[in-house]
Amino acid sequence: MEHRDTAAYPAASSVSVKTNKSMDFPLRFSEGVVTFEPSCERDYQICVESKCVVCREVLKDPVSITCGHSFCRKCIICYWEKLRQAEYFDCPHCKKRSKTHSVLQTVMGASSSAGSADSNTQAALQEETGDLQKAVDDKLQRVRDKHKTRMKNNYESLFEGMKLQENETLLNRIYTQLYIIEGESDGVNEEHEVLQMEKTARTQLAQDTSIYCNDIFKASAKAGCEEKDQIKTVLTKGIAGIGKTISVQKFILDWAEGKANQDVDFMFLLPFRELNLIQDRQYSLHRLLLDFYPELQDLDSKTYEECKIVFIFDGLDESRITLMFSDAQKVCDVTETSSVGVLMSNLMQGELLPSALIWITSRPAAANQIPSKYINRLTEIQGFNEPQKEEYFRKRISDQHQANRIISHIRKARSLHIMCHIPVFCWISSTVLQKLLKEDLSAEIPQTLTEMYIHFLLIQINMRNQKYEERDPEKLLKSNREVIVKLAEVAFKQLRKGNVMFYEEDLSESGIDITDASVYSGICTEIFKEESVIHQRKVYSFIHLSIQEFLAAFHVFYCYLSCTMETLKVFDSMHYLYKGAIDKAIGSENGHLDLFLRFLLGISLESNQRLLQDLLTHTENSSESIRRTTQYIKEKIKDGHGLSTERSINLFLCLLEVKDQSLSREIQEFVKSDKHSEKKLSPAQCSTIAYMLQMSEEALDEFDLKRYNTSDEGRKRLIPAASNCTKALFADCRFTAQYCDNLSSALEFSNTALRELDLTNNDLKDSGVKMLFDGLKSPNCQLQILRLPSCNLTGQSCEIVSSDLQSPNCALRELDLSNNDLQDSGVKLLSDGLKSPNCQLQILRLSGCMVTEEGCGFVSSALSSNPSHLRELDLSYNHPGQSGVQRLSDKLNDPNCSLQTLNVDHGAEFRITAGLRKYACDLTLDPNTAHTQVILSEDKKMAKHTKDHQSYPDHPERFECLQVLCGESLTGRCFWEAEWIGTGTEISVSYKGISRKGGSDCMFGFNQKSWNLSGFYKRFIACHNNNSTDIPAPSFSSNRVGVYLDWSAGTLSFYSVSDTHTLTHIHTFNTTFTEPVYAGFGVYYDSSVSLCHMVQQGCQT
Repeated sequence: MEHRDTAAYPAASSVSVKTNKSMDFPLRFSEGVVTFEPSCERDYQICVESKCVVCREVLKDPVSITCGHSFCRKCIICYWEKLRQAEYFDCPHCKKRSKTHSVLQTVMGASSSAGSADSNTQAALQEETGDLQKAVDDKLQRVRDKHKTRMKNNYESLFEGMKLQENETLLNRIYTQLYIIEGESDGVNEEHEVLQMEKTARTQLAQDTSIYCNDIFKASAKAGCEEKDQIKTVLTKGIAGIGKTISVQKFILDWAEGKANQDVDFMFLLPFRELNLIQDRQYSLHRLLLDFYPELQDLDSKTYEECKIVFIFDGLDESRITLMFSDAQKVCDVTETSSVGVLMSNLMQGELLPSALIWITSRPAAANQIPSKYINRLTEIQGFNEPQKEEYFRKRISDQHQANRIISHIRKARSLHIMCHIPVFCWISSTVLQKLLKEDLSAEIPQTLTEMYIHFLLIQINMRNQKYEERDPEKLLKSNREVIVKLAEVAFKQLRKGNVMFYEEDLSESGIDITDASVYSGICTEIFKEESVIHQRKVYSFIHLSIQEFLAAFHVFYCYLSCTMETLKVFDSMHYLYKGAIDKAIGSENGHLDLFLRFLLGISLESNQRLLQDLLTHTENSSESIRRTTQYIKEKIKDGHGLSTERSINLFLCLLEVKDQSLSREIQEFVKSDKHSEKKLSPAQCSTIAYMLQMSEEALDEFDLKRYNTSDEGRKRLIPAASNCTKALFADCRFTAQYCDNLSSALEFSNTALRELDLTNNDLKDSGVKMLFDGLKSPNCQLQILRLPSCNLTGQSCEIVSSDLQSPNCALRELDLSNNDLQDSGVKLLSDGLKSPNCQLQILRLSGCMVTEEGCGFVSSALSSNPSHLRELDLSYNHPGQSGVQRLSDKLNDPNCSLQTLNVDHGAEFRITAGLRKYACDLTLDPNTAHTQVILSEDKKMAKHTKDHQSYPDHPERFECLQVLCGESLTGRCFWEAEWIGTGTEISVSYKGISRKGGSDCMFGFNQKSWNLSGFYKRFIACHNNNSTDIPAPSFSSNRVGVYLDWSAGTLSFYSVSDTHTLTHIHTFNTTFTEPVYAGFGVYYDSSVSLCHMVQQGCQT
């Protein structure tokens, strides 16, 4: 079962330090009940309280211990007796550890001498020790209750925008689901986070292990994991604004309200942004916790070791504290004094409070600050999936007509749609679009990222005007400009330093007086915010990294227009400013300037300048500068030299920001032409092409992967483009099961245009089909035609296919599973799907699938159960037998059955043979065609080169080059194998009318009448009509090649044959045969080629 965590988002949340580090931003949902997770805590406690966990019997002489769990007195004493040599005692139920308490020692001592003690004395002692223990427990419970009350009060409410009472919202009412997966997508990522999220949005896979936030410390249910497995330290990563901080707050709130994790005594949240303020001070852990949580003052410092505690360090990326894991001072006692960094390092290493649980959150780029050996579980928050995006807008926008319009618009604007995987962007988009549509239903809706952020800024300025006392328009305009320009300067200066969280000293350095800082945050609450944290010191930040990057870009543009920045005066035109910014951005390894560049170019658009005219000193005609800049960008992308995939894609997004679609059109023309076969494309170029095709507003009609001259890795990177095309032709692309992850994601993509997918002749196996059909199960998938012939499938795959056919979401109308050894067992499973009333399949092809009359019976029965849809059935090249043919023919003639076309041709017993050998044919070499330096064996199965010319009689069909043809004409389906000895050979198929004289006209592969595969050591060359393709040999390549001809289908395939007779695809020619063909061979010097012995079964002549 898939579990998902849930999160809510008010308007302002946490802050950050570095641009490669994190700042969480909460968004608000409108009212609506959203379940967080099922809970049976209370029922469970009733159950365990009636039985002893140690002996599993009803409690006898029950006693309770500090954590609250009860046991038989005898059982708990015996259990603890075994731990006398240990440094701690633990609870057999919750495993909470504690050092031996004097009261407990007395109880154990009394028990051990019970046989000689007077019963009255024993009873009195038990009563006395019980009173002492109760006093300790009561004190602990009072502190625990106070702490829970504090935590509940702190986190039960959130504020959207300004922290006013009317904006207060209960967290439980606005929290919604988020994807939290175990593991991570791609390790530490060095690209800009927005681009990371755009990729993540396309690659959420069905096999991801998603977990509830409240289960973050519970062992996985996956194979190999047991409940007793201890997860001590969890690291959760996620980009800025994705919901890390709010997930933490909900985790705490559910504990404080008694809904989850009730075995935990205390939860301590220690945000790094607050710890930064005391990084230079010396603390004991006990003293540090008292500063944050004064209610702990009534606790003895030893109590920490007896309690189950969770420490939560939120925002590792915001840390300005040095964590030391190698040469750190060892701290083992909560009263021992050290620096904050040393305390945290010892907690994470398990030196200090080894039984404590630790949860750390971080943006991706900072996640590697903690050595992996100290992390027991790594999780990643991936934001909103497709249904959650729509859920967000529908819950936040009460007017459903307006919500529909906004959702529709965002779906059409693909760049905006992808960005909405980030919750903060959903909040910005809904804020802007609601405001625009409320004021004017015919308003032009923002199409680009820059337009969206400009409108967001203008809305905040308007809110400021409404509460500002000044009413003079000129003074108001001047005041607005001063505030925004000053904030933009802060944004730019701190972005250059890598800071996204600022303290008072940072603002002073940026020219803002400390006394004015509160004024700035008060009038621009939803852009810039101020927080009072530990010791009432102030922390400042922009609500999200992207807001800071937008204002930083505005600052540069403003300074260029007003000539107020010395470094910009060297640029004599806007174009050279942009050219310099582009060069700087593409030189970045982690892409920290990517979004800044998009905003800078977007702001320069004259329509956007007009929107910002009240903030700018003047506007400038930018059309010529933009034209020259876009040309420079396109040259950079096309050249691709030294340009990473990520920088290439960002340059393309820059073009979209200035509304230049010319490159998209050029890419479309490039894909439709044959130019992509001329120059080999690098994997990075393939990624860029795929991304551009995905972002195109117009779906591609046909995407034929074989036409791209690239490596296997390049083909893999092109796969995502299938989501924005109608027909994807991936036949003969040497795909394996590992490619099916990407294919599945393409099928799941929201608004996917894909309707037809051809995967013929790929080694997918059953495991690949399973992953592929995970994508077909998605409600987004609208695939109607699926072709899987010759994919090395067995009957087991039919169970997966059958399940999909029974799904109400299944859109499949045509399915081709030909040339897979499904057998009757597979057809039986498949027929279960055909019987379902949900199955709408109209065409089913099972040619060459080793089906007998039994399998025909299963299909016939399915047609009786669901007679309304299947129109065409192909069971050719099987062994249906007379009874099987009759049963299916009856359905063909049944007026109640929709079946119109039935193919049972070429049926015979020898078709029940695995693989392509069911089409084996016996061939012999024709001596009248052999060159005079080619000697044939007596049985006409081998051709060998000789230096001496043979005295063959003249014959018009004899070749003047070292070649020979077979005598049998071939149509239908045929398979044969040949093996060479020596330097190499030519293995060919040719029309009889091929020229026998005259250079290339008679050489196999160099004309329109022949198709040829040249075999050498570790390489092959496929050639037809003098167009050749170099093909690396498979890793286990031999000198034996199998040839499969499907004359009617127009395919000619070559396979490398291993010692175990395993076939590995080499190459397939696709054509239209107009006459029978003949097998042929070219013989190299000092080499020979032989037809392999195969039982003659059914050569079609």
